[in-house]
Amino acid sequence: MSTQNALSTILVEKINNDTLVLPTLPAIALKVRKAADDPDINLNAMGDVIGQDPSLSARMIKIANSAYMGRSVKVTSISQAVTRIGLRQIKNISTALAMEQLFVSKNDVVARYLQQEWANTVNIVANSMAVLQLYIARTKKREMSMDTMTLAALVHNIGVLPILTEAERHPEVFANPSFLEVAIDKLAGRIGASIMTEWGFGDTFVNVAKNWKDLSYMPEELTYIDFVRVGAAVSGAVDSQKDAILNLAIQRGVVEDMGELHSDEFEELASAAKQIFL
Repeated sequence: MSTQNALSTILVEKINNDTLVLPTLPAIALKVRKAADDPDINLNAMGDVIGQDPSLSARMIKIANSAYMGRSVKVTSISQAVTRIGLRQIKNISTALAMEQLFVSKNDVVARYLQQEWANTVNIVANSMAVLQLYIARTKKREMSMDTMTLAALVHNIGVLPILTEAERHPEVFANPSFLEVAIDKLAGRIGASIMTEWGFGDTFVNVAKNWKDLSYMPEELTYIDFVRVGAAVSGAVDSQKDAILNLAIQRGVVEDMGELHSDEFEELASAAKQIFL
């Protein structure tokens, strides 16, 4: 059996037997999500929860002051940031900001893969957010929220994490990256959906993780998947599908024309979004 097939076989067997080790959500993200689900929570109490993590606190202030929040007056405290962002958005935004903690490894080779994966993911997130912002500005439709878009784009390829963890036990896989790429291409969606289910995320996130790369999956109405796909295409993450994705994006009204994705406005929006994660 080839190394490539051996890795895939191991992964499939563990998926089917429910023995594949899935990543766990960072502790601070769990605390914030639990607090956000409390019907009696208020902004001050939520600020106290977020304040337990200095890194998350700093990033929440940064996002409250970011371009897409659209405010000129800067906030300087976590209580002000939480008030500006609002309880409804805090849950997804805080989870998104904690995600980087998952992309680490003590193994040097795996760490490099994870760093590259995180960098690629941030690019896709930034581009997806910019596409949605332009879509909302053009159509005035606000059914989709920026915080959900941010988190959906961040988890779109979350299924690669257990694959990299498993491959870490097989050094020969890393000697030939194409083996790893095939396993990721075949299994990341299925594993990603399992992670989203395990974390208790809704169908929105399960569908993104499972189906974003499968162009045969095409909901009648626009969903976050449409924007993740365009973000990935612009980022160069799906070169073989790029033309098909962008043509579909025009047909489905995600973008008006290709010029929109090469405009100064798009570049500025994507750059501002990316700064949140740097």
